[in-house]
Amino acid sequence: MRALRNGLLCLAAAATLTLAALDGASAQKLPGRGAAPNIGVGRPMAPTGLAPTGLRGGWGAAVPGLIMAIPQTGALRGGQIIDNAPQDRRRPPQRTTRRGPSGAPPANERRLVPDEVLIEVANSVSPQTIDVLQRRHRLARIEFRTFQLSGSTMLRWRIPDRRSVATVVRALEADGVVASAQPNYLFALQQSEGKAAAANLAGDTAAREGDPAQYELAKLRLPQAHGLAKGDNVLVAVIDSGVDVSHSELAGAIALTFDAFDKPMTPHKHGTAIAGLIAAHGKLMGAAPGARILAIRAFDPDGASAQGTTFSVLKGLDWAAANGARVINMSFAGPADPALHRSLETAHKQGIVLVAAAGNAGPKSPPLYPAADPNVIAVTATDADDNLFPQANRGRHIAVAAPGAQILVAIPDGGYELSSGTSYSAAEVSGIAALMLGRNPGLTPAQVRGILLATAKDLGPKGHDSMFGAGLADAYGAIMAQAAPVAAVSPRPVERVSTGTR
Repeated sequence: MRALRNGLLCLAAAATLTLAALDGASAQKLPGRGAAPNIGVGRPMAPTGLAPTGLRGGWGAAVPGLIMAIPQTGALRGGQIIDNAPQDRRRPPQRTTRRGPSGAPPANERRLVPDEVLIEVANSVSPQTIDVLQRRHRLARIEFRTFQLSGSTMLRWRIPDRRSVATVVRALEADGVVASAQPNYLFALQQSEGKAAAANLAGDTAAREGDPAQYELAKLRLPQAHGLAKGDNVLVAVIDSGVDVSHSELAGAIALTFDAFDKPMTPHKHGTAIAGLIAAHGKLMGAAPGARILAIRAFDPDGASAQGTTFSVLKGLDWAAANGARVINMSFAGPADPALHRSLETAHKQGIVLVAAAGNAGPKSPPLYPAADPNVIAVTATDADDNLFPQANRGRHIAVAAPGAQILVAIPDGGYELSSGTSYSAAEVSGIAALMLGRNPGLTPAQVRGILLATAKDLGPKGHDSMFGAGLADAYGAIMAQAAPVAAVSPRPVERVSTGTR
């Protein structure tokens, strides 16, 4: 018996020594301590005069040691990360809690940057862990940003080899450090080519507003509405291409600007037109001439058009929310985007009214986003005879309609043109929302939506339909409404927005 007991004790001692040796060998393979490497240049944004916040020991725009410059426009132009905090070598990387449907794109999805991927991590993940993540997945860093709306950090990285975006996304989703991964989707502005036009102020200007060509004013009953409210000082964010802030139609209307790109900003037709349809007050009359515009350049010109990405749009949304936007206009369209959906959902909960163009892809197109997101008011376009704009998208997610065919708009260098698209309809409804909030600042996004639908002029088939939604928006009727009826619309389920798979 004594011999057996001694043998068991010897075996236990040997096992202990073996485990200790293995533990030491494993520790030698972990990355060493020291200053964190430069993990890339980001362009985080906070309201002017406010310092960024973050978790101690975290990384991104809010860590101690981050060097930032704040230009007059309010945009942060870059940063360098220095993190000398000690790390516990034995603690495994933090596993985030957000796990759901895969963010990999559908097999036939082409509306994405073909060699980029977006990765979301918790703010508390260290630079050293991010460095290991990058090497493990063989990616190249482009930029990063800590987002207030999501409460996380987003990394934009390049795929330097020929692996597909879907392959890389799925590999990242299996990594315990990664909260989510997805493509950097592409979005397009929703307008048709315009024709040059001259504003004409002949006649009795005291008896009317704007230019005679602005038929949308009468259709939306905006002159009557302006007798009660003009949206004074309501902040409306325009996430779009570059706005010509020097245009006479926008004199005094631009509150702040933000640029999501490093390259110099070029004023663009689309962004200037959208800002003018909301807040013009010169030869033209916007839907909310007293509103203030947060001009956000998230779309970079590519010829006559302009493109934006998930990352640039997320920057714009985050900056708009941080700077007090009450309404956010999104006159662009693209695929379902999980990261965009999460930010829109948070903005909606924070009381921001979200308005988007239904899209110009025609009746056979599937729903486009962000208009089809359940947190967004989707707006389609009509013409001077209340007919549906032929290129407009259809769907049960359409909330209301507004004029969008042959609209007289402001363009850079003091010019004007006639142009068409659901982009312009969305801007008009964003302006009406600003009028409503100027009249009653306590309205919630759900109440704004409910009033718009309840007071709309029914068009097409009786009741809510997939072409006109609840019908033509009525600015005067919406302002006069005293209650917020329940919206009679069934938006698409959230899961259609939050997943990247089909």
